[in-house]
Amino acid sequence: MTDTRSSVPATTIEQQDSTDAKNRWPLPGQDADFWGQEKGEREQDPPPAKKRDPYLDNVKFVLIALVVVGHSLVPTLNTDSSRSLYIFIYMFHMPLFVLISGYLSRNFWNSNAKTNKLVDTFVIPYVIVEVGYAVLRTAVGQKWSLTIIDPAWLNWYLLALLFWRLSTPVWKRMKFPIPVAIAIYLFAGFSQISGDFSMDRFFGLLPFFVIGLVMRPEHFELLNRKWIKIVSAVTLVGAAASSILVARFDPTLKPFYFKHSYQDMDLSWWMGLGVRTGLLVCSLAMCFAVLSLVPRGETWYSDLGTRTLYAYLLHGIPVLIAKDQGWLDLPWLQGPLGVLAIASSAFALAIVLCLPETRTVFKWVLEPRLTWLYRRPSGS
Repeated sequence: MTDTRSSVPATTIEQQDSTDAKNRWPLPGQDADFWGQEKGEREQDPPPAKKRDPYLDNVKFVLIALVVVGHSLVPTLNTDSSRSLYIFIYMFHMPLFVLISGYLSRNFWNSNAKTNKLVDTFVIPYVIVEVGYAVLRTAVGQKWSLTIIDPAWLNWYLLALLFWRLSTPVWKRMKFPIPVAIAIYLFAGFSQISGDFSMDRFFGLLPFFVIGLVMRPEHFELLNRKWIKIVSAVTLVGAAASSILVARFDPTLKPFYFKHSYQDMDLSWWMGLGVRTGLLVCSLAMCFAVLSLVPRGETWYSDLGTRTLYAYLLHGIPVLIAKDQGWLDLPWLQGPLGVLAIASSAFALAIVLCLPETRTVFKWVLEPRLTWLYRRPSGS
C-alpha cells in the first residue's frame, strides 16, 4: 500500500485484514512504524492508496511527546511538581504505547514481509542504537559499556516488543488470553526477573499488549461517546490529583516502571499483589480516557505522528547530553516554572524529531532495507 503522506519506518508491521477494512476506524493504508502500522508489502502489487485515518497518528504523537518529557524530568525529580507530573505520565504512557502495539499486532504473522521485518526493522536498529549509545556515553566521560542482551535505557522497548510479537500466535489461540496474561503479570512479581532481553518489562507490561491484541475497531468507537468523554476528563483530573498526593507521601517510583518485583519494592506478597492490581486498573482507566479524548480528526500534529520511531530512538542523545552537562540541574529549574520550561522544551524537541527532515537524515540507520537478505516467496 502507498500513503498520501510521508512514510513511517516499518519497525513493527501491521496491515488491516479484510474485516477491519470494512470498518470506519482505523482505515487500511496506515503507514508503518514501531507501533505496527503497515505501509505496504513489497511481495504484492499495491492496491490503490487510501486516505489515512489521523486518529492513531494523533495518539502516537501525544504519547511520544510524553516519552520525551518524562525522560527530561528525571534530573528534577527531587521536587514535588516534577515528581507529580512524572508519576502522572508514567501511569499510562508506556501502557498505552504497548496496548496500541498489541492492537496493531493481530495480523503480524499473516505475510512473509512482516516476518522479514523482525530482523531489518527490529534487530538491526536495536544493535545500531546499542552501539551508538555506548559510544555517546563514552564521549561524555562515562565508562565504556556494551551488553547487547541488556538494553541501554530506552532501547528496552524494541527488544520487549520483539518478544511480544513472537508470542502473538500463542495468545491468539487461547480462549481467555486476558485473564491468563493478568495472572502471569501478577505472579511475575514474586520473581527476581532480570532486565536481560527486557524480560522484566515483557512480563510487567504483558496485559496491555494482550488487551490490545483482542481489541477491535468497534471498541475504539465506543470511546467516542460524549458521556464517556466526560467520564474520561474526570478520570484524568482525578489521576492528576492522585499523582500530586503520591509524589508528596510516597518516596518510591518503582511501581510505575512496571518491572520491579515485590521484594524490590519492599512489599509483602499480599501488598505486592494489591499494588500491581491497583496499578493495572488505574493505568487501563487512564489509557482509555486518553484514547477517548484525543482528537479523531486531522490536527496540526497528525503528520508528526507518522514518524514517532525517530523521536523515540533519537531523543535520548540530546537528553543524555543535557543531563551530563548539568543543563537540567540548574537551580531555577527546581520548581513549577522549571518543570514547565523543561516540558515545553522537550515537547519542542519531539516536534523536531518527528519532522520529515529528521527522517531524511537518519533513514539509512533506522530504516535499513535488507530485501537482499531474504528469499522471495514461492510462486513469485
